[in-house]
Amino acid sequence: MERNSSEPHSSVDTVLLSRTGYTILAVIMGVFSVVGIILNVLVIVVTMRHRQLRQPLSYALVNLAVCDLGCAVFGGLPTTVTNAVGYFNLGRAGCVLEGFAVAFFGIASLCTIAVISVERYMVVCYPMGAVLFQTRHAVAGVVLSWVWSFVWNTPPLFGWGSYELEGVMTSCAPNWYSRDVGNMSYIIIYFFFCFAVPFSIITVSYSQLLWTLRQVTKLQVSEAGSTNRVEVQVARMVVVMVLAFLVTWLPYAALAMAVILDSSLYIDPIIATIPVYLAKSSSVYNPIIYIFMNRQFRGYAVPTVLCGWNPWTSDPQTSDCETTVASVNKSQRVSPKESLKE
Repeated sequence: MERNSSEPHSSVDTVLLSRTGYTILAVIMGVFSVVGIILNVLVIVVTMRHRQLRQPLSYALVNLAVCDLGCAVFGGLPTTVTNAVGYFNLGRAGCVLEGFAVAFFGIASLCTIAVISVERYMVVCYPMGAVLFQTRHAVAGVVLSWVWSFVWNTPPLFGWGSYELEGVMTSCAPNWYSRDVGNMSYIIIYFFFCFAVPFSIITVSYSQLLWTLRQVTKLQVSEAGSTNRVEVQVARMVVVMVLAFLVTWLPYAALAMAVILDSSLYIDPIIATIPVYLAKSSSVYNPIIYIFMNRQFRGYAVPTVLCGWNPWTSDPQTSDCETTVASVNKSQRVSPKESLKE
């Protein structure tokens, strides 16, 4: 993200990092990529093998794994290779393809996280309402995430915006730094629809979810304060989800918008590379946070990895964040059956 870098590909001959620096980046990205591929493939395989996990809410979780797998394969592995050689050696076509693939899978992942937030809001806040979350809703959310990402990532392929090298010039992304009017208009609109909108949905959904849990805590008197304990568990997972989203994507989005809005801003390429790696590391964090914090899924995943042996044999069907809270209806009755795990 260098200022006035109208010809980023000419920067190949510019030494931005030492040989050791590029090697360190290659190792970091290689670890993220390999671990991300393993975890997300495990999520997909385990869900496909066990019917008990194939619930409507699992559609979005599996879709998130597919998105993160795509980011690791088409973004992480090429970046590992280019860092290993010390420059982007895939040519112009490779830059466009990598930039499109990473943006396509990345935005689909963000949209899927927004879909998950809506799903959990519906399940926890309106489990007995007029609209129940069903398979058709899950499929619609998955399809929407892919269509939304495709619509907003294809314009650079046809001249509105572009994909260029960024950071230390070993990976490609939407052209954040061009002062061209057409490119700036694309980036601003792209930022709004592909970051601001998903983030707003996530914030509103989880805020309402936490508010509902708080109201139930006030209404329900439980023995030994179990409701308070459950609320704390659910709140902790929600906070982790939102923080992971912010840590991995907000620095990247904020840096890109800063470059677009302030033409005099100069950001050192090495500094600009840090948000890139944070965003790409989401392929590792997502399966851990959204899937592996669920005891039910762990109950099936661990024996798959350990050839049938499960060190946690106590009731794998129960979620860590199982709640006694489902809905506060007009008569202020609470269903004890719903959980946030799905």
